[in-house]
Amino acid sequence: MLDADTKRRIDSCRDILVGKVPDPKSQVEQITIALIYKFMDDMDAEAEELGGTRSFFAGDYARFGWAQLMSPSLSSFEVLNVYSEAIASMPKNPGVPALFRDIFKNAYLPYRDPETLKSFLKEINYFSYDHSERLGDAFEYLLSVLGSQGDAGQFRTPRHIIDFMVEVMDPKKNETILDPACGTAGFLISAWKHILKTNTNAHQNSSIQWNDGFNKTGDLLTHDERIRLANSIHGYDISPDMVRLSLVNLYLHGFTHPRVEEYDTLTQDDKWNEVADVILANPPFMSPKGGIKPHKRFTVQASRSEVLFVDYMAEHLTATGRAAIVVPEGIIFQSGTAYKALRKMLVDTSLVAVVSLPAGVFNPYSGVKTSILILDKRVHKQTDKVLFVKVGNDGFNLGAQRRAVVNSDLPEATRLLRSWMTAPDKFEGDGVMAQAVDCGRIGESGDFNLSGERYTASKQIATAFPIVALRDICEINPESLDPAKEFGDDHFEYIDIAAIENETGIFLGGTLTTGIEAPSRARRKARHLDVLLSTVRPNLRAFALLRNPPPSAVASTGFAVLRSRVDCVLPGYLIWLLRCDRCVEQMVAMSGKGAYPSINSSDVETIQIPLPPLEVQHQIVAEIEGYQKIIDGARQVLDNYKPRIVMNPNWPMVELGQFARLINGRAYKQEELLPSGPTPVLRVGNFFSNRGWYYSDLELEDDKYCDVGDLLYAWSASFGPRIWEGPRAIYHYHIWKVQVTARIEKKFLYYLLELDSVNIKAEGSGIAMVHATKGGMEKRKFPLPDLETQRAIVAEIEAEQALVNANRELIRRMEAKVKAAIDRVWGVAS
Repeated sequence: MLDADTKRRIDSCRDILVGKVPDPKSQVEQITIALIYKFMDDMDAEAEELGGTRSFFAGDYARFGWAQLMSPSLSSFEVLNVYSEAIASMPKNPGVPALFRDIFKNAYLPYRDPETLKSFLKEINYFSYDHSERLGDAFEYLLSVLGSQGDAGQFRTPRHIIDFMVEVMDPKKNETILDPACGTAGFLISAWKHILKTNTNAHQNSSIQWNDGFNKTGDLLTHDERIRLANSIHGYDISPDMVRLSLVNLYLHGFTHPRVEEYDTLTQDDKWNEVADVILANPPFMSPKGGIKPHKRFTVQASRSEVLFVDYMAEHLTATGRAAIVVPEGIIFQSGTAYKALRKMLVDTSLVAVVSLPAGVFNPYSGVKTSILILDKRVHKQTDKVLFVKVGNDGFNLGAQRRAVVNSDLPEATRLLRSWMTAPDKFEGDGVMAQAVDCGRIGESGDFNLSGERYTASKQIATAFPIVALRDICEINPESLDPAKEFGDDHFEYIDIAAIENETGIFLGGTLTTGIEAPSRARRKARHLDVLLSTVRPNLRAFALLRNPPPSAVASTGFAVLRSRVDCVLPGYLIWLLRCDRCVEQMVAMSGKGAYPSINSSDVETIQIPLPPLEVQHQIVAEIEGYQKIIDGARQVLDNYKPRIVMNPNWPMVELGQFARLINGRAYKQEELLPSGPTPVLRVGNFFSNRGWYYSDLELEDDKYCDVGDLLYAWSASFGPRIWEGPRAIYHYHIWKVQVTARIEKKFLYYLLELDSVNIKAEGSGIAMVHATKGGMEKRKFPLPDLETQRAIVAEIEAEQALVNANRELIRRMEAKVKAAIDRVWGVAS
């Protein structure tokens, strides 16, 4: 999932370039080239760290290394000349693999402004090889911003959904794995990691509890098995840009010769006879404007890309193969001939499960509703039923920000699906999240509809309050006007969809415009305590309760304006009920099935809610708003807290070498690092991330080991301190162990180094940004108050951090209380 820092930096890169490179596609190209340039240098740095030599920037090309490019000694014009020459000459660099040379083919710098380039490269410098998946995240985010993903129906699959699908499919080391629309190779990389994890000696690592990959070494795989596995993972994509990107991404994940090819799965047929044991994919949802002219080898004759892709995957499984495919809702229930023929073919040959996902899984790129088709030819022969699984909570809320929430359904959905695919005859579903339906029942109407709700008994609402439709308690769109006639040349406040923040419903303010210049959608008068309900992509919950808008406020026709009848419903109660899952589910069920599903006014009228007496509504609103105030305050704390040390100008500034000793770790040759062994080796590459561990069976002197509580500092690439909390480990020579004297508290120094590391990266001067020297670091000055003051500062910071962490739990509890309050109205037990 795209993290906030990556998004901010990519936005910053685009903002820097836009004045010189206005074409969005050229911006994408420049950012991609620069990222790969930086990543190549990061790989060179790691090779050196492991005792090897540089290959990308060596010999005549050493002068193009990133450290040289970012050196403070170079003037802006010199940086411009070096960078321009570097990207132009990279295709001729003998140390660069063919896949990287292809990236730089015909690359050039389309502007000659040295200050723009310097600012741009400073932003690129924050990306790191250690977080290689950010390359894919960054590029896909660019595409989503430019709109090209939506135009092609190619919406990025969230990482947790990819991992869920891979976990369900459980690919094995001896199987072939294919993604025929692979994009940035997310499914292929997840499958690779899954196989490593399931082929790791659990006993060897059982005493070490880490997250994010420590126990995914794959040490049970032989060298030949690793090579065979890498050769068995392959993908296709129609876009040369995506092919190049996925090749780089796979390379950065350890694939020496990644297998991704530029190939049009739908119109070319030279790979038609190739099959796979496991297929994982999120194919394009929409067909190009010019249409598709598919070859004639498909079973289902169609012109829609989503139909043809599913057909392709079903037909390219081995006799015992299986697939997990993300599909739009059209595949599930549209009545067109091709859709029905596809569903019949799947039910007859391979379909064993359908997983319904929440409508907002693809936010912020799209609100399109999706499902996952699970095909398994082996299991299909064992049962005449299809399992329908409904995921209501994927671990994130459904707004544009996709905040993490508790009680994800994905672990239970994984358990149910794995149980079903292991022994369908012994499966015991809960009837709520999962139920098995006879294939005969699915086909009895002739349309082979794959909507699980069709075969599920209607839920009985147990509320003690009457259920009413909105038309009975609200005026819907009560006032219409023509701004040109109403305001003429005068200004008014126009409220469009962008004025309401998704998920939170915060009103961000309208746009001033004159009546003559008003958009054609400015038609709905809005007043104090009106509820604005976005009818476009209602799953995003862009619903707001207006409080004291200007008298001239006019809303877009993209909203339904709801004016509560004061004798029966409170506006505050109405907004909370409309935002709850049950109401949103009603709207989603009514929505059209395009990339931007919407509902109409007649749909809005039929939305149903429970209606307690006004006195009870007052109590509910007061309770929920009390919880929400706590949530908002706690989020402010999490968003804004950073540990700070208020410096006293009277504190002496002392060189680090006067109160601490920097001890070098041990240098290694690659052949000395083992996939498993008695002692883990901490390197710069996993200093902060705990990923990609190596081991050693050597016995070294004590000062080459780090133990719990030791203060470490990465002086190459990663930059920064860490208090070691893991088991006894050997630390690499690109890391110092920092031994303190009695003049300073270890944790006080840790916070000083943490703050100073930020300064080093921002300054780009003094200590080099890629390598620090021991002598330079020892001469760096730090404030040194007396020990009592140091201890007081550490105690204060740790007390603050405990409170900050408590806010996360507070938010979780308050969100659960809000849900419980709404559930009580619906008669749902907490």
